[in-house]
Formats: sequence, C-alpha cells, structure tokens
Amino acid sequence: MTTRRLLSIAGVFWLASFTVAIARQPTGTPWQWDLPPGFPEPKVPASNPMTVEKVALGRALFYDTRLSINGTRSCASCHKQELAFTDGLGRAVGALGDQHPRSAMSLANIAYSPVLTWGNPTQRELERQALVPMFGEDPVEMGLAGLDARLLATLGGDAALRAQFTAAFPGEPDPVTLHNITAAIASFERSLISGNAPYDRFRYRGEQAALSDAAKRGESLFFSERLECFHCHGGFNLTETTAYVGKLTEIEFFNNGLYNIGGTGRYPARNEGVFAVTGDPEDMGRFKAPTLRNIAVTVPYMHDGSLATLDDVIDHYAAGGRTIPTGPYAGDGSKNPYKSGFIKGFTLSAGERADLIAFLKSLTDETFLKDPRFGPPQGHRSEER
Repeated sequence: MTTRRLLSIAGVFWLASFTVAIARQPTGTPWQWDLPPGFPEPKVPASNPMTVEKVALGRALFYDTRLSINGTRSCASCHKQELAFTDGLGRAVGALGDQHPRSAMSLANIAYSPVLTWGNPTQRELERQALVPMFGEDPVEMGLAGLDARLLATLGGDAALRAQFTAAFPGEPDPVTLHNITAAIASFERSLISGNAPYDRFRYRGEQAALSDAAKRGESLFFSERLECFHCHGGFNLTETTAYVGKLTEIEFFNNGLYNIGGTGRYPARNEGVFAVTGDPEDMGRFKAPTLRNIAVTVPYMHDGSLATLDDVIDHYAAGGRTIPTGPYAGDGSKNPYKSGFIKGFTLSAGERADLIAFLKSLTDETFLKDPRFGPPQGHRSEER
C-alpha cells in the first residue's frame, strides 16, 4: 500500500473523529497565554481550543516512545528541547533507521506558523501534520502504519494516561482516539513559545545592556538592504511566513541558490521543495524560510543540513548562492534561474561578519531551552534523553 493511500485512510479516520469532536465541543480549563512583550496571540483552530488538560496530555504523548513501532522513538527524538526542538542532525532518522531527506525543523513558536514543513504548502494544520511522521512509510518515521488499533489499545491500557485523556476530552465515552492524540500533541506544540532571548529583552523590553555592541551592529546589518536578510526572516518571529490573531496569513517559500545541478536549476531528487508538490518548474528549490530564533543551537543548517556552521551560511549568502565544484550536485547556485531576487550576494569585513554572528547568537533563548514546562513529565514513560 502506498504512503499516500495509507495517509489518506488515516486522514479519513482522523476526519471522522474530528467531525464528532466539533459536534461535542469538549470543555476544559481554558489556556491562558503568557506571551512575551511584542508577541501577538497565536491563531488556534476553533475545533481544537487550547486547554490546560490538553496541553498536559500532549506533553505526555510528545515524550512517549509508545508512539513508535518498536518503542524506541518519540516526537522528542527528533525535536529535543535543548536544541530548540530540533535534533542536531542534517537529516532526521526514524524508528527503523530510515533517513529522512530533510532535517527536523524547530518547533519553537510553531503556533505562529501557517505552513508546517520545509516544502509542502498543503501541510497547514498541526493536528493533521502529525499523521505524517506517525503513519508515513516513505520514509518510515514512527512506523505506525497499520497499527492504529495497537496504539490505541496500548495507550488506553495505561490507567494514568487514560485519566489524562478523560480530563482533556471530558464527556467522551472513549476519549483515547487518534483524533484526540493529534489534537493534544498539537496543543502542546502550540504552547512552545520562545521569546526571552537577549535580543527580545533589548528590542521589546528596552534593556539596553541585554545586547552587546557587536550584536547591535549585527542587527543593523541584518535588517539592511545591503544584506537583505530581513526580507525572508523579518518580523517578531524572524520569518515572513507567519499567522496570528488579527493578521492575514503570509506563506512564502524561497529558492536561495543552494543547488543548481548542471546549471539547470535542479535540486537533488526528493529534495526539490514546493516543486515536488506542484510540478511547477518555478517552484523548483523553493523552501520555507524558518524562524531564526535559537539559530545558534539548531545546527546544521538548510533543509538538508548541508551547511555546518553559521560561517558557512554567511558564505553561502555572501556569494549569492553556493557553488559545488564537483560531484553529482555540481553547479553554481548563484546562477540558479529560479533563485529569489533577494539573494544577491554581498561583502563583509571580518569585523562585520563577527557582528552579524553576534546578533544571530543573541537570538538564543536559554530560558526556553531549559524550561521544565516543555520537558518530559516527571515519572512518565519517555526515552532516555
């Protein structure tokens, strides 16, 4: 059975329970956003309102290895808190050892993201997107294809976890459902707000001493027309692809000249960006520009982890695109015919480069990386970390 067919079946199952959930409108303790200064209220689907109980259940499930075929992986395996909910790998690895063609994106401030993956503009709901790692087969991530009943029986047989399902979805005769699993995980993920970096304290709270002089100079460079970084990484979340209450949704994908195989504009197979979904040549190599929050701890960089350091990233953009001199991916990315017009190249002195890196490092929110509210629940079944 193909992955697309399998996910279609899982989607039908999810949608059926989703419709029932809308009709029942389960209640709970309303979630109170504790947002940093300068942060607007995230959009939350009316069908899955945030509650304290759902966030708590989602946290437990996020760290639960029973959501994988062999009990070796949880959501947290690819989204580690200390790495801003990435995994430190260029390409994520699934429960059976399959290597994903792309890296695991950071979940920091995912509540503000109207599109959820590197290159698929159709993935817009956290509740639905969770089905892909759970049930997908190309590649296998959690490996649960065909194991829906086993999963529900296992989780439902845990008395403590069942009590959390009942609290999160009151009034449902059997709250341990696939819909409720993904709804709870989505609720927890939306709670992952990062906004206490030195840059935030300087820019949004007026703490002048929170940012070094070098980082302040780096900020000026970052937001200059000379470097043009802010065109793709602007706004409070340092990405133009954002949505929140009172704002029209913005979704943007960019080709940044990372590849230009044989001078044809092509990107490596299985990593062709939006083109893989639309088939439109103009979409070749177009990927989401992720948030730059906590960028210093989310190495390596780009959708495939092909740039190892911040210096490598700056080299890439300074050249207006990466040149790969030899091998199967050889080509001059600066000449990619589909490259964004914002990727023009620039020159930096050694001092300016150091300033720019100082600014990027000032985006690290140490509080977020260590906040116990986002870590594994005490005493709950989770992987060794």
